[in-house]
Amino acid sequence: MKKTILIIEDEPEMRRNLATILRLEQFHPVVAENGRAGVEAALREKPDLILCDVMMPELDGYGVLRELRANTATKATPFIFLTAKGEKPDIRSGMNLGADDYLTKPVAKADLLDAISSRLTRAVQTAVTAFDPDFSSAAPLETAFSLTPRVAETLLWLAQGKTNGDIATILGISESTVKKHVLEIFTALNVETRTAACLLAVEALSAS
Repeated sequence: MKKTILIIEDEPEMRRNLATILRLEQFHPVVAENGRAGVEAALREKPDLILCDVMMPELDGYGVLRELRANTATKATPFIFLTAKGEKPDIRSGMNLGADDYLTKPVAKADLLDAISSRLTRAVQTAVTAFDPDFSSAAPLETAFSLTPRVAETLLWLAQGKTNGDIATILGISESTVKKHVLEIFTALNVETRTAACLLAVEALSAS
């Protein structure tokens, strides 16, 4: 299932560019042209993550964050600010309100995707507290998803928030092999993202 990402941005070109990048990366982008519309969209769509400009008409980014953090339904939704270079000194205010990260416009594609991946993974790790996973063995993952032992081990470490580089070091294999295993995991679990794979793995490890 595609992750929904809400883009709250008053600049039409920036809004379109971000939506296009996310769509090509198999996310489901939802857009809002100002802060007030953004709050309404967040409460309606329940996105998995929010990208929000700081300076906007109707309601600025700080106001958006303040309202969403006060609402139970969106209190824990990962929130990333989009800021102009001159606004960096003010970002502390946003972080104090509960923002998870910030990106400086214009946003490089790699930085955007890295930030999104990091925050979605952290959200899954936070959700893990609702389960009681046993990370001592990959055997339950072999059984649950019909994986080979080495691919199951890769998923075990993936579920603990490890990067491909980390997993390569832990298992003593190349990073390219880890990438191959991750693709096998996606196919076996019928998912498109690391976040979705992690969540299924945690559920399986909690049920074992």
